[in-house]
Order: sequence, then structure tokens, then C-alpha cells
Amino acid sequence: MNPPNVRARGGEIAPLHWQGGPLDCSVCEHARLRPLSAEQGCEPGHACMQDAYARRIERFFHWHPDLANGQLAHPYFEVRAIAARHADVFRLPALLDDPDETVRLQLALRLPQAQLARLIHDPHREVRIRVAQRLAPAALAGMRGDSDYGVREWVARRLSPALLPQMIRDPDRVVRMRVAERLEMHALLRLADDSEAEVRRIVAERLPAPLLSRLAFDPDWRVRWEVARRAAAGIVASLVDDADEEVRSLARQRQQLGEVMTLMATGAAQRSRGVDHG
Repeated sequence: MNPPNVRARGGEIAPLHWQGGPLDCSVCEHARLRPLSAEQGCEPGHACMQDAYARRIERFFHWHPDLANGQLAHPYFEVRAIAARHADVFRLPALLDDPDETVRLQLALRLPQAQLARLIHDPHREVRIRVAQRLAPAALAGMRGDSDYGVREWVARRLSPALLPQMIRDPDRVVRMRVAERLEMHALLRLADDSEAEVRRIVAERLPAPLLSRLAFDPDWRVRWEVARRAAAGIVASLVDDADEEVRSLARQRQQLGEVMTLMATGAAQRSRGVDHG
């Protein structure tokens, strides 16, 4: 049976103490808030720090952020994690060794850079991903060899371009794709022989047109199509009889367009000479 004055809303989870059993406002350290109205107080079943339901805990601290500092050592991990969202930042380093990753995840989202680096080797991937998303690019080098591809992908997205060549041989395809998207041109050719076609396609999308001959005979049609779309006329000519219909069609369209443009340029030059000699 619900405690008195509990807000009961259709479809919502019934109020339950985080240790199990019904809520008992009389033993709560914040019982003084109970008589107060609306957001000045608290409300079992809606905004309650002792509830097992995270939304009700969040609503309580949203109403009373000034109480968060005092709950960072609470025995229930949801209370600690939600209190960490609202507590003063200088109080958060005390939670760096918290046993629950939900709490440490909140630290990864809020800690200043100097303390954030202490979570680089956190045992939980989601915490390290948040670190890789926030850590200053100059400090990301230590995460290049992380065991999780999701962490390394974020490192590849944000690492200084000067250090990206060190990730060219990453074992994960998606990580190498992110590397290919950001590598400086002088290093991009090193991925032209990558084992994954999607990586090579990105290389073909970014390489200067005169260098695309390296990929004109790539085994994957998507790479050759990109070459046909961007390469200089001499390279495009090598693709007009390509085995793939899409590549052949694009190469022939570009070749025909090139011929038309040449004729137009020749005609314009002849007319110009005629005017000059007129």
C-alpha cells in the first residue's frame, strides 16, 4: 500500500525504498522538507531521494541541488551518481575510486581536465569513451592503444593530426576509417593498400586527383567509382571499360563531358583569335 500523500500517476512505477520495502518519511534525514509546498519540499512517489527509481532521485536533486554535496557518500549508487551531477565540481575527485561505473561516468562528464586524465585507464569502456570525448587533444595520445575500439574511434576523431599516422595500423576497420578522414595528405597514401574497401574509398575521396592512379584498379568497385568521379582525364580513360557497370557509366560520362569541354574551349580560343585579327 502506498504511503500517505504519495503522488500516484498512471503507468508510473510504485514508490519503493532503495533498500526494498515502503518509504518511511519519518526516518528520512530530509523529513523537514515534507510539509513544504511544490519544489521547495519533496514528494514521495515524485521527488524523493530515498526512492529506488532514478527519476525521482533526479527530480529531488533538481529541486534541491544544494543538498548534493552531502550525499556523495550515500550507500545507494544512484544517489551518488545523481548527486555528482549537481555537486560542486571541487568535491568530485573524492569519487574517482567509486566502485560503481555509473558514478564514475558522471565524473567523466564533469571533472576538469587535470582530474579527468586520472580516468584514462578506468575499467569500464563507457567511462573511457566519455574521457576520450572530453580530454584535451594534446592529452589523448595515452589512449591510442586502448583495448576498446569505441574508445580508439573517439581518439582517432580528436587526436592531433600530427599523431594520427601512429593509428594507421589499428586493428579495427572503423577506427582506420576515422583516421583516413583526418590524416594529412602526405600520410594518406599509406592507407591506399588498406585491407578494408571502405577505408580505401575514403582515401580515394580525399587524395589529390593526380594521385588517384594508385587506386584506379582497386578490387572494389566503390573505390574505382570514386576514382572515376574525381580523377584526371587520363586516369578516367582507364576506367571506360571497367568490369562494373556503374564505374563504366560514370567514366564514360566524364570522358564525354571532357571532350565537350575541350571542343568548347577550342572554339572559344578560335573565336578569340578571330576577334584579335579582325
